Amino acid sequence: MIAALGTLIFLATIWLLVVVGAMVLEESGEKIVAVLKGEPRRQAWYVVPMRLRIRRPVKPMRASARWRAAA
Repeated sequence: MIAALGTLIFLATIWLLVVVGAMVLEESGEKIVAVLKGEPRRQAWYVVPMRLRIRRPVKPMRASARWRAAA
């Protein structure tokens, strides 16, 4: 009985892997074929270039005698 149950679980796992693999190929199959043929990749979405503003950390100001007197 345990062998039959183990075989059933094994076959169900294999079936699940086949179904998931088919879903992945259905979604990205065209991209894979294009890469294997050496064609340039077609982008589905228009990518807008975006400038990133990187802030540099501000260095702490050293207190001099003049600044201490002003405070």
